[in-house]
Amino acid sequence: MQVNLMEFWPRIWEATYQTLLMVGISLFAATLIGLPLGIILVVTRHEGLLENKPFFNGFSTVVNFFRSIPFIILLVAILPFTRLIVGSSIGTAAAVVPLVIFSAPYIARLVESSLLEVKPGVIEAAESMGATPWQIVRRVYIPEALSSIILNLTIATIGLVGASAMAGFVGGGGLGDLAISYGYQRFETDIMIATVLLLVFIVQITQTVGNFASKKIRRQ
Repeated sequence: MQVNLMEFWPRIWEATYQTLLMVGISLFAATLIGLPLGIILVVTRHEGLLENKPFFNGFSTVVNFFRSIPFIILLVAILPFTRLIVGSSIGTAAAVVPLVIFSAPYIARLVESSLLEVKPGVIEAAESMGATPWQIVRRVYIPEALSSIILNLTIATIGLVGASAMAGFVGGGGLGDLAISYGYQRFETDIMIATVLLLVFIVQITQTVGNFASKKIRRQ
């Protein structure tokens, strides 16, 4: 049965809202996890503020392990854990769990990359003034790297948009679920095109906002 695209728009908007909700919550939670993980990677590495080579090597390996798992495999592999956390393995709430686990180590590496861009001379100057490692992280590392961190979080957000679409394979809701349920399984080309265009629009807006915020902070 052919679906009238004009009559279907309310469902498309609902799916768009679900996608934005998934991405927003996942990004917030993954950043809360990934930011401290990235800081730990920087301060414990060779010549870091709290250099600890054995810890760094082990911790880095764990981060790389989770980062290397393809999202679609992770999505299926942790279904029992997802069901334990949210009481269900389908729906928008259920999709957030694997999205957070997938993106947190990725954000950790992005944060690490941003912090490593801070000039060593700035860190040395803070140390010579008697600043503690925590003070250097809070008052030097993060402010100096903030513009880069925002750009990298923009990249992470775009990755989450793509991953949220893949969550549709297991009934995760959002535009991906709509595209699979109607655009692919029912051969509704119009709906497939509409969902793809909306995803592209979300990505473009995200990149534009991220670029603007990064430049604004860099000028200050």
